[in-house]
Amino acid sequence: MANIKSAKKRILVNQTKADRNKAIRSGVKTAVKKVYAAIEANDKEAAKAALLAATSTIDKATTKGVYHKNYASRKISRLNLAVNKME
Repeated sequence: MANIKSAKKRILVNQTKADRNKAIRSGVKTAVKKVYAAIEANDKEAAKAALLAATSTIDKATTKGVYHKNYASRKISRLNLAVNKME
């Protein structure tokens, strides 16, 4: 354990940020799973609605610095492709 006051604070701040990032990532994973679940169920309307929500969630995570913009763009693009491939 750190002895210096600023080092102790850094540990606390880093843990807080890690928890926040973990919660945001978890939310993105849940949103993506909902899109794929709708695709598996062959429900195009639900898939489109879930895609809209997932896109929003991914964009918010990107603006908060959790994901790189290229990663987010690729993820959204793949989700769009999966939904558009539905019959």
